Amino acid sequence: MVFFELFTHNPTIVKIPAGSALFSEDEDGHMMYVLTAGTAEVIVNNRVVESLGHGSIVGEMGLVSPGPRSASVVAVSDCEFVEVDEKRFQFLVQQTPFFATQVMRVMAERLRHVNQLVTPVEDI
Repeated sequence: MVFFELFTHNPTIVKIPAGSALFSEDEDGHMMYVLTAGTAEVIVNNRVVESLGHGSIVGEMGLVSPGPRSASVVAVSDCEFVEVDEKRFQFLVQQTPFFATQVMRVMAERLRHVNQLVTPVEDI
């Protein structure tokens, strides 16, 4: 099973023009999104930390652990995202172990990447 195929029947498509934000850092997050067309960037503290392409997921942290968004997502080109609400997310986690594993993998890879970007604090 291809990860992206889990979202092909979802009817909610969000279109974001180039230069616009899908969501912004510190906003409340209650949706996950899957990029189906275009390219986008993940921005933390005005710094690009990841480039996104077809099949990338964003916003998953807001469904796993509710709270303010930890990053902004801005469209580099015109983009289309499939919106995944909490009910659909929970269904996929419970019914599709592959989905749950993929979300955990994405979160782990992002954590590793951000850890590499953080410079160690020197002892004073």
